[in-house]
Amino acid sequence: MKTNSSTETHSEGIKEKLEGEAKKALVLTAYFGTWFCALTFLAVTNSEGHPITFSIFGLALIKAGLCAKFMLIAQAIFPIKINKTHGIIKSLFLESLFYIFVVLSLNYIEAGVEGLIHGKNFIDAMTSFGQKNPLHVLAMTLVYWLIVWPYLVLVGIRLALGEDTTLNILFGKKDSAA
Repeated sequence: MKTNSSTETHSEGIKEKLEGEAKKALVLTAYFGTWFCALTFLAVTNSEGHPITFSIFGLALIKAGLCAKFMLIAQAIFPIKINKTHGIIKSLFLESLFYIFVVLSLNYIEAGVEGLIHGKNFIDAMTSFGQKNPLHVLAMTLVYWLIVWPYLVLVGIRLALGEDTTLNILFGKKDSAA
């Protein structure tokens, strides 16, 4: 009987962990999606004569999902840690650069795999990422960092204060009578 109950507890723990990871992925995808759709909208409004179609926002959401996946992979490999003597900002700054490096690297790999799918050489496709323009890659990296930084600070605040306290600060206390 103990084996059955411990198996059920173990499977419940795995189920909760999977649900938590799925929730994190969904929230991060929504966060990135909001940014990427806004940037896509800005880019489309800058190019005269091009109609605004919903499909471009779908592509922005797919990109958001991929970036969220890459970010969560980076967090799984190197979990976020807060050094209370240095504070959240100092603790996370170098980590934020590492996460951007991981996301950028995975974007290069993604470009290579996409090239393979379309019959191109992996290395050629990978090096064509960012339109083969180092300044474009640098600009994209800066924008990615500006998007990721507030997310990391929020995660740092949640780690330092706890999830309930962070949610109460941001959204107010839940009304227990409701």
